[in-house]
Amino acid sequence: MLLDGKKLLITGVLMDSSIAFHVARLAQEQGAEVVLTSFGRTFRITQSIAKRLPVTPEVVELDVSNQEHLDTLAERLTEHTDHLDGVLHSIGFAPAGAFDFLNATWEDVATALQVSAYSLKSLAVAALPLMREGSSVVGLTLDAQQAWPVYDWMGVAKAAFESTNRYLARDLGPKGIRSNLVSAGPIATTAARSIPMFEQFEKWGERSPLGWDLKDAEPAARACVALMSDWFPATTGEIVHVDGGFHAMGF
Repeated sequence: MLLDGKKLLITGVLMDSSIAFHVARLAQEQGAEVVLTSFGRTFRITQSIAKRLPVTPEVVELDVSNQEHLDTLAERLTEHTDHLDGVLHSIGFAPAGAFDFLNATWEDVATALQVSAYSLKSLAVAALPLMREGSSVVGLTLDAQQAWPVYDWMGVAKAAFESTNRYLARDLGPKGIRSNLVSAGPIATTAARSIPMFEQFEKWGERSPLGWDLKDAEPAARACVALMSDWFPATTGEIVHVDGGFHAMGF
């Protein structure tokens, strides 16, 4: 199996429609042991959703904007695993004000950048004591090469996220740890519903040569699982597009 014996930390499992949920499911089916994270009001929701996985995993508390949570993460994870072979970053948040580009306040923008970009570094550093040579960090993004309708400061945060990935690849590479992103097409998840006028993305499939199903998170999840496997031993700092080919098309 692709992940036989591997131990993974997966963030972002909130609903069974999420990419992170499907990563956890596929990872277990491919032989991995999985630990999930959640926090606050969503903690019990994650625990409930976790029961829908092939094996119900442990859930540890982690708010990536809480430094104490980050500082103690590795120690708390040792209650469930002795090491990590992979970490999935599936975290993003921006206040409503951040979706109004010209009128957004710095407070809203700062929150978006911290939770949606800086947290990739924060999570990787927090998990680093348990990671070993051959481990993999994988994050989820929406292609930040262009300005999207309504995405606004979350789009800027994603651009910072993608840059953060490259710097992580630089600094973690000497430790034998890879860092890559999957640029997924839009998926109708809980997070997506918080984006104003998300329905505009329903036309994505019209420009994708392979088409695109907003309700199918499995293609992106498969890419994440592959990147956490041993089949990409010399790939880091990369962004793998799983978007039906949308990114390669012109007008």
